[in-house]
Amino acid sequence: MKSLADGMYRILSEGALTVLREAKILENSGRSIIHFEIGQPDFPTPEHVKKAGIQGITENYTRYTVTEGIPEFVQAIQQEIQTTRGFTPDLDQILSLPGGKPGIYLTMISTVNPGDEVIFPNPGFPTYGSLSQYIGAKSIPIRLKEENQFRMDPVDIAEKMTPRTKLIILNSPQNPTGSVMTKSELEHVAEIAREYDCFVLSDEIYSKILYDRDFYSVTSFDEASERSLVLDGFSKSHSMTGWRLGYLVGPAPLIQKISTLVVNTFTCTSEFIQKAGIAALTGPTDHLEIMMNAFRTRREILVNGLNEIPGVTCQMPAGAFYAWPNITGTGLSSQELAHYLLHEAGIACLPGTAFGLGGEGYLRFSYATSIDLIAEAIPLIKHAIEGLEK
Repeated sequence: MKSLADGMYRILSEGALTVLREAKILENSGRSIIHFEIGQPDFPTPEHVKKAGIQGITENYTRYTVTEGIPEFVQAIQQEIQTTRGFTPDLDQILSLPGGKPGIYLTMISTVNPGDEVIFPNPGFPTYGSLSQYIGAKSIPIRLKEENQFRMDPVDIAEKMTPRTKLIILNSPQNPTGSVMTKSELEHVAEIAREYDCFVLSDEIYSKILYDRDFYSVTSFDEASERSLVLDGFSKSHSMTGWRLGYLVGPAPLIQKISTLVVNTFTCTSEFIQKAGIAALTGPTDHLEIMMNAFRTRREILVNGLNEIPGVTCQMPAGAFYAWPNITGTGLSSQELAHYLLHEAGIACLPGTAFGLGGEGYLRFSYATSIDLIAEAIPLIKHAIEGLEK
């Protein structure tokens, strides 16, 4: 076979899917596995959302549609941004997408040339670094520090800025650490971006999953009209991971160019799925309160349980649904301990290094699973780690 494009040898897979595949092999061999590796809520899609999607299919909303999104969906997003971010974007600032990841890729290839610099959190969602490498950009990871509750520090960002910096990626609430940036930190980042005239992509997919604090977006400082973009979607807040539905809001000239890329790739977002998105944005929100109450309880049980294990310490996450324990006291690397827990205790979690070199010394546990399974897992983890000393 002829050699592939250079970028194909730089792009990476995702650690969660690798661990899931290994865990499934063990399950198929008869092992019992408790899953903490995949970041998706264990709640069903809300009934009114499912009904809207089914009705959309029944009424034949199954054809090509406008690239930007059907008017009712775009208007619903406009209202959502006004309610949650405090400004009202123009309709031509909004673009519907089949999930959140396309928004990361499309923003990158629209704003960054090979050799330009992309700043992103480390540890962080692996797609940021993988796509940065793929497009030939220079990756500038910003180490998240435990002493700063793993929030991305604007001072650290400022120290890495150069005339070649084209894009800063933020993720708050953050995967994998559960950190949440403050309003003043976000304002500082906005000032840095303005000074260096670069773009800011704010991945806000966990914007509704917060514990006892308010949500702030960097896009509120320029109303996503100059250099900032907000990326959000429905996978986490509405348990719609498989529906693949998201959106970008950003400067109108940039959104217009990204729309042209959409025309040349996937054409449009499925219309009947946009109908479901309208129901999600405009319908009842009872499911979110139920889900958050469950996440809050699970978070406390898991984090408190992890803190009782010798060699393990864990901060209480401020958002999302991930625990990020420090495991340096066990004497094993992240990869070694994650492998050990999977094969010895039947616990599938992710090594911190699946999220970049800054994740060494940590593991990620998704507590988007039942309280019963969390309660069952804690003694197994504790017993396995205590066994390391024997």
